[in-house]
Amino acid sequence: MKIHNFKELQVWQKAMDLAVFTYQLTGYFPKEEKYGLISQIQRCAV
Repeated sequence: MKIHNFKELQVWQKAMDLAVFTYQLTGYFPKEEKYGLISQIQRCAV
């Protein structure tokens, strides 16, 4: 099997799923955490 595009890699696809899920989840956090906990969690996921 030859990979021509990194987007075909399962590890990349799962990492993208995790990042999207993290952003969706942090959308439910209180707005006062926007520049604290939310920012740290989102940066970690990326």
